[in-house]
Amino acid sequence: MHTQTEPATSEAADCGCGEFRTSRRRVLQGAAALTAGVAFNSVAGGVFREAAFAASGVASNMLVVLSLRGGVDGLSLVVPHGDQAYYDARPTLAIPSDRLIGADSTFGLHPALAPLLPMWLDGSFGAVQAVGLPVPNRSHFAAMEEMEDADPGSALRRGWLNRMVGLNTVGNPLEAVMLGKPTVPTSLYGASPVVAAGSLKQLKLGGTGPEVQQRTEKSLHRVWDKATGPMGRAARSALQTVGTVQTLATTKEAPRNGAVYPGGAFGVALAETARLLRADVGAEVVTVDYGSWDMHSNLGTREGGGSMATMTAVLAQGIAAFFKDLGAALGSRVTMVTISEFGRRVDENGNRGLDHGYGNAMLLFGGGVKGGDVYGKWPGLGPAQRIDGDLAVTRDYRSVLTEVLRSRFPTTDASKVFPGFRSETALGAMVPPPS
Repeated sequence: MHTQTEPATSEAADCGCGEFRTSRRRVLQGAAALTAGVAFNSVAGGVFREAAFAASGVASNMLVVLSLRGGVDGLSLVVPHGDQAYYDARPTLAIPSDRLIGADSTFGLHPALAPLLPMWLDGSFGAVQAVGLPVPNRSHFAAMEEMEDADPGSALRRGWLNRMVGLNTVGNPLEAVMLGKPTVPTSLYGASPVVAAGSLKQLKLGGTGPEVQQRTEKSLHRVWDKATGPMGRAARSALQTVGTVQTLATTKEAPRNGAVYPGGAFGVALAETARLLRADVGAEVVTVDYGSWDMHSNLGTREGGGSMATMTAVLAQGIAAFFKDLGAALGSRVTMVTISEFGRRVDENGNRGLDHGYGNAMLLFGGGVKGGDVYGKWPGLGPAQRIDGDLAVTRDYRSVLTEVLRSRFPTTDASKVFPGFRSETALGAMVPPPS
């Protein structure tokens, strides 16, 4: 049993935050010690497969959770240009109001989000401001783990997406998938079945050629087909997963509708997510990472440029291509939501960057979204309105996720996905479910 670390890419550049880099290594190194799961890397080419199972059923709608790891600056994505304190706090970083897109009197979008402006205008892209954890946590590792577990005070290691898929009656190994990395994030970790892979092509049996893989498959069936217990069930499920995905993974298919994804791991992960959802193999939840957004320096300037503009442009191109690839019919069944462990400080630092903060923005795309607007209660950015110098949180991030679940998965009991949590008054950012 072993784990596989992802290669360094331009999308995970040195952010200047040692805690973030160290915690990422801890995640990867710790995957080998997860007590509830078995890594079939030596069998299934980088696949991490959970050993325990639950019953389930296929939902008509699908959810894509896009994790903007590293703590994205929500004040740069959804800019509060109507609050003068924003400009006072960021004399070299604040984006001039005349450069913003989709703006109203209070908020405007980062200009690098231009590929998503059509979705904003047609109402399939919306945002929520001043959201986050109920209590500030400025540690990358601890904050993301808390956010993805979403069950404060519980000693049970089980993420909110794992709880979500465990409530239905499908039992399909591909119901919940992490694409882009062969390690299970906290949100998917738990008793219900999940798959995590660096790519669809990695969902295959080990071996240097078809003959070796065939012999491996035959041997595995002989050993595990009649085995009882969780190991036997997990092995048979892994074999089923490989068989289902291999035709999809080995068949060349260009993105549809003229969609053009950005280069790099993020574009590949979104393109494969579109293929997986279109193949109708039972995927209900897919998680994808894009980071790091930990920009302690070189965030950008008022004139443009910098890491924020570069990464935001890739983000926008990828999401726009994803929904274009899906097309109108399938896209209406898919909802995408972004999460990030925390926002950034209101005040810029001396390196033209931003340090760890608190309140943040979440973005919503696709089916069921009432877009073209920024939701939530804006607390203001004046010194007296901040929490320890940060944007205050006026809406628990679980309220946003609860509204998504109630709109798109109305038969899912959100109170069991987020135990002990009572959502605030509805935001109105999602279309209500049929009565």
